[in-house]
Amino acid sequence: MPGDCQRVRAGGQGPRLIVALDVPGLDRAAELVRQLAPVVDWFKIGLELWAAAGREALELVAGAGKQVFLDVKFHDIPATVAGAGRVVAALPGVGMWNVHAAGGEAMLREAVAANREAGGARLLGVTVLTSLDEADLEATGIRAFSVTDQVLVLARLCLKAGLDGVVASPREVAAVRKACGPDFLLVTPGVRPAGADAHDQRRVMTPAAAARAGADFVVVGRPITAAPDPLAAACRVMAELEGPA
Repeated sequence: MPGDCQRVRAGGQGPRLIVALDVPGLDRAAELVRQLAPVVDWFKIGLELWAAAGREALELVAGAGKQVFLDVKFHDIPATVAGAGRVVAALPGVGMWNVHAAGGEAMLREAVAANREAGGARLLGVTVLTSLDEADLEATGIRAFSVTDQVLVLARLCLKAGLDGVVASPREVAAVRKACGPDFLLVTPGVRPAGADAHDQRRVMTPAAAARAGADFVVVGRPITAAPDPLAAACRVMAELEGPA
């Protein structure tokens, strides 16, 4: 195990790393889980892998003794989201799943109730996708707010409805923490090591900056999964989350 990971695994206190398995099939996902299992405890299964492999992908991660963040982003009428939520929250290995906060308070409350019925995985609300900026919001008709203002509106709505936390870019983490308190779970995609390509993300920060801002979990995909040595890349991110040795 690389030295950075030995130090972190010995008792690190920084945000937890979730590796995004944004890959097109089960074979590649299995290879990544095998490579990263010595140091990574959480894996995100998003729409691409979910569409390709569904429950088999969950069983792969759960079979390795790891936790799943099921990133399905449900957004529908309350009854439909509740029905789907009862199913996914009870699936093997699912420790967190999410809905779009923009679905409204009634939908959020139904999701919370369904999640409790199914056993109580942690439920998150997606605020504003990290691929969007103010111009994108304006194009969808949201003209009164900055991105941060919109994230805060949705985060407060999630808190009111009883969700465990939200998904927001690292740029909004400090503001959400101040608004929603120390126990509100903050999961942050859009985290990129210094010098890494931002790809289709617009609101990004380094792992160290996300940690300082107050994230509980950071989600990193391509900088790890597309690296020549995914394990070493994951260890570098984990070390940066912990700060200087």
